[in-house]
Amino acid sequence: QYALLLDQNQQVIKVWSSQDFSNFVEPVVVKSTFLASVFDIKDGSALSPYNDLNDFENYVIAQKGTERAFSGEFFDHKADGIYTCRRCNAPLYWSEDKFDGHCGWPSFDAEIAGMVTRKLDADGRRTEIICTTCDGHLGHVFEGEQLTDKNTRHCVNSVSIKFKSLKK
Repeated sequence: QYALLLDQNQQVIKVWSSQDFSNFVEPVVVKSTFLASVFDIKDGSALSPYNDLNDFENYVIAQKGTERAFSGEFFDHKADGIYTCRRCNAPLYWSEDKFDGHCGWPSFDAEIAGMVTRKLDADGRRTEIICTTCDGHLGHVFEGEQLTDKNTRHCVNSVSIKFKSLKK
């Protein structure tokens, strides 16, 4: 669960995370504090802070797979809201940063600050993007394509994200 502090333009000022909203921590501390301190009261066993995933979601998110182009739920999705991590619900992208990248996957030219991590892909050529909170595979980021003014394209697997409308 996450709490977002937004300004009047719906820009994120601060993000907190907590299982029960009683002990908010900074997102960068989530991996070392939050994930390591969620336990079952009855037997002391560790609880999973993650959502249950089906086999295909697990293949893409945990095993760094890829869904087929033009097959995902969000590649052509147009609505006002926020895209979150399917595995841990972390806020990742605002809908205003989504654009048509003509690639068959959802494309974003900016992430919510601090919520998406970049790292060199195993192939050594591309840059992988992962959820900062849970290390779930999102897709890849490309720069220099001149598709938007920000000159960045986050190419995200639809199966790695969920959408939450901000309209009431």
